[in-house]
Amino acid sequence: MNFYELDSAGIVHFSTFFRYMEEAEHALWRAAGLSIAPSGSLVGFPRVAAAFEYHRPLRFEDEFDVRIRIVGMSDKTLRYVCELTQDGQSIATGTMTVVCVRTDVTPLKSVSIPSEIAAKFDVAARDST
Repeated sequence: MNFYELDSAGIVHFSTFFRYMEEAEHALWRAAGLSIAPSGSLVGFPRVAAAFEYHRPLRFEDEFDVRIRIVGMSDKTLRYVCELTQDGQSIATGTMTVVCVRTDVTPLKSVSIPSEIAAKFDVAARDST
């Protein structure tokens, strides 16, 4: 982590955890052979809900692990759970829901997740429930 991620108490600012979760989400997509924002795509995945529960503080230069998994998938949404741990102890647990939308219309319109994306994540969503 970087010094700018800290609050005035010297612990990682609460908002930074959302960045960690989003970085893990992007890594999950890459591991599936996908990009969450490929050039020229007509769909996007804005966040419609996100939350964290904080269990222990992280401090400057602490090392930690971030794991994210899909816990639900509907026709138009993906739901994730993210856990940050340090030496096997829970630091924070987060959730995030994204919805698939067409990006070439205003206002944005929710649409079905493209089959090539849904196929990559269907097994993960099924195995997590």
